[in-house]
Amino acid sequence: MAHIDYYFGTPSPWSYLAGNRLEEFAGRHGATITYKPVDLLQLFDRTGGVRPANRHPSRMEYRAQELQRWSRHLGMTLNPRPVFWPVNPAPSSYAIIAAQEAGGGDLPGLVQGFLRAVWAEDADIADDAVIREKLAAAGFDPDLADKGLFVGAETFGRNLEQAVEAGVFGAPFYVVRETGERFWGQDRLDFLDRHLASL
Repeated sequence: MAHIDYYFGTPSPWSYLAGNRLEEFAGRHGATITYKPVDLLQLFDRTGGVRPANRHPSRMEYRAQELQRWSRHLGMTLNPRPVFWPVNPAPSSYAIIAAQEAGGGDLPGLVQGFLRAVWAEDADIADDAVIREKLAAAGFDPDLADKGLFVGAETFGRNLEQAVEAGVFGAPFYVVRETGERFWGQDRLDFLDRHLASL
């Protein structure tokens, strides 16, 4: 049975556009998933990427066009200029880490809930009330927003180190542990599906 390490950032529009396809493909092939939220800005710094604020305007204009094209193609609502972006990814990431450790709720739903909050709901995922609301909606104890701070911070930092070691440089990024195959971008999910089918 394959295992996928899923690296993503909670403010990432491309992670948002991945929707639930990872979970759909993993379920089809009996694969398991570990969710590894990372600080994408630090990841860019560590792996030769450029933070969005420092990118050439032409690149950002093209990015905006692509986001609109993909959101229309996938039938997903996307605000190209969300109210709360950029946003501190740490609080929502800590909540995901704590929820994954606790179990018992809908972890994919929680991850997608935070992503949707940024890109479709204009909600602040660094706000404690929003974090508690998303935890509760996904069937987790809202108090995980506070309980998991220390472990969350520790794991969040470790996720970054593991991402760099695994060859991750953007998001969403999928690494199949058994084969070392890497897939970058929501537009590569079909290739991940085919790879899982071959195992």
